[in-house]
Amino acid sequence: MIRHVILWKLKDGFGEEEKARIKTGIKAGLEDLAGRIPGLVSITVDISGVSGSTADAMLDSTFEDGAALEVYSKHPAHVSVAENKVRPFVQTRLCLNFEV
Repeated sequence: MIRHVILWKLKDGFGEEEKARIKTGIKAGLEDLAGRIPGLVSITVDISGVSGSTADAMLDSTFEDGAALEVYSKHPAHVSVAENKVRPFVQTRLCLNFEV
């Protein structure tokens, strides 16, 4: 299995209410992909970082294998969430994929 972890930092300039709305949208959009993409075993987005965190949101997902991760990356449902709920608001993205 492959674990796919992403950390995002939102762009500067958003107020706290707007950041909360954006993070909630990212969480809802990505977690809604559960059961819709072949090979996606689990998906969770955490938006509740504590003081001292340098990221605003984290995706923690697991895939059956590398091929399933590739399918996810190109799946229209995932691409739609990425293009509409994530990329327009994100300044920095860090990714770590590893075998579990």
